Amino acid sequence: MAISTSDFKNGMAIDLDDGLFQISAFQHVKPGKGGAFVRTTLRNVRTGAVIERTFRSGEKMERAVIDKREMQYLYADGTDFVFMDNESYEQLQVERNQLGTAPDYLVEGNAAVLQMYGTEIIGIDLPASVILTVNQTEPGIQGDRVSGARKAATMETGVVIQVPLFIETGERLKVDTRSGEYIERANG
Repeated sequence: MAISTSDFKNGMAIDLDDGLFQISAFQHVKPGKGGAFVRTTLRNVRTGAVIERTFRSGEKMERAVIDKREMQYLYADGTDFVFMDNESYEQLQVERNQLGTAPDYLVEGNAAVLQMYGTEIIGIDLPASVILTVNQTEPGIQGDRVSGARKAATMETGVVIQVPLFIETGERLKVDTRSGEYIERANG
């Protein structure tokens, strides 16, 4: 679907010759002399690189329609991850490199939203936090309760996060998926 620069909105995806980009910011500029133009900040959806680009006012380009599909993570199959579409129950195998850091927070049965451009997976949206079990951490020593002190803990997915000294192996923790930080102990 062809769009013009007057249709730009933050978050919109456009398909350019040098890749698939999402508009982070844009500004319509009308100088005193010469033609108007639109100055944009674009993020490459595949690589994450950010570029500045200027378009003539009214210039046409292709809008990329990104389909967001809610899926459930089922299991890991070698280096691939298997997801099931919540609507069609169709299973989809996804390579680890297509998911970025998401595998660090994927637990079997959890939901995720896969961003798809045609049949290509270009991103994944996770919940803001997930509950993970501590597989291994150093034991806390009685009296070792310095305020703010942290230690490393290896979670069930293999990711290592910093946790307070009182956390022990086997505990379930709420972890922020955006920053990878410990939030709190999980209830139950």
